[in-house]
Amino acid sequence: MSKLSLRDLDVRGKRVLVRVDFNVPIEEPDRKIDITDDTRIRESLPTINYLRERDAKTILMSHFGRPKGKRVEKYSLRPIGDHLHSLINHPVIFSTDTIGAIPEGIIAHMNAADVALLENLRFQPGEEANDPKFAEALAKLGDVYVNDAFGAAHRAHASTAGIPKFVAHSAMGFLMEKELKYLHEELDEPVQPFVVIMGGAKVSDKIGVLKALTEKANTILIGGAMANTFFQAQGIPIGASRVEGDKLDLANDLVDLARKRGVKFLLPVDVLEAQEIRAGAPVRNTSRLSRQHGINNGWQAVDIGSATIALYREEIAKAKTILWNGPVGIFEIPDFAEGTIAIAEALAQSSATTIIGGGDSVTAVKQAGLADKMTFISTGGGASLELLEGRELPGVAALTEKT
Repeated sequence: MSKLSLRDLDVRGKRVLVRVDFNVPIEEPDRKIDITDDTRIRESLPTINYLRERDAKTILMSHFGRPKGKRVEKYSLRPIGDHLHSLINHPVIFSTDTIGAIPEGIIAHMNAADVALLENLRFQPGEEANDPKFAEALAKLGDVYVNDAFGAAHRAHASTAGIPKFVAHSAMGFLMEKELKYLHEELDEPVQPFVVIMGGAKVSDKIGVLKALTEKANTILIGGAMANTFFQAQGIPIGASRVEGDKLDLANDLVDLARKRGVKFLLPVDVLEAQEIRAGAPVRNTSRLSRQHGINNGWQAVDIGSATIALYREEIAKAKTILWNGPVGIFEIPDFAEGTIAIAEALAQSSATTIIGGGDSVTAVKQAGLADKMTFISTGGGASLELLEGRELPGVAALTEKT
């Protein structure tokens, strides 16, 4: 890769400012914050442990939630620091502020191999505004800068794109390096057959990605609510299903583009339809979809159907590289999760390189208990999509080039 890696830096005894992504999902039972998925914290451990082993003073910083530039107690990173303490079995010094006398005093008294965590960056309006003064004040806290927050790399904020302007050397952490390896290098020239599974709610969210992937994929499998827009564009009745009515021409353009580029572009041949979006609602598998036989009036598509599951399994079995982004049904409701779980199982049984491109498909793979069967699971949702689309990520572009 063209950017410096943490391995390229001399960090021994130095103050290393590390941007991590600790923006984890939480629940708040009895006013106590419980982390429901600590994957992003665990994925930062190789970088943190590497620095500790080399007696660096590690200063971590992250955003958490959307406090909109104000101090909001439920978005404090203190509980995240406590959780990190339990993972590394070493105290994590918590700074109640991000810049100024409090963190400067803490860092001045840190010993070799110590770890500190700054308060939520987004408590400061200068973070999302990419304010140079805020970026410079953060940069003062370290000797070198490491960005290991792939999930925030698509945002040009002070802690991602601003700090590198004020430090001599800035580098990728190990998680950032791994994300770029799989989502950029591996998919730049994927081993073929290359199968893409694209789900989720909206075609509009995936336009750029789908266009970019038609240049590389052999087969694209469509699922989720976005399939409804393709159905309607082709004259297939969609009942009461969710649809982007203003994107019908775009859906047809994508199908035409795939055809011109010789890509097999498959839509569901049947769906599971439900009378309501709730657990226990009446459901049934449709017959084969056509202009004459679509989704029934008053019913909604909630998952891919049994014939589609079989068809998609066949395509997945042929693949050497697979990218999956977005569930193929409303998997959060168990009654509507069969298709998404079947896709996860098919990937787990495959001998292909399997890349899960962030977002809800990661949650689905974990719910199915199959995360350890995948080659790589991305920690970034929006960042993954922008990288797959071929766009430059500000948090990566700002890092020091290798010479």
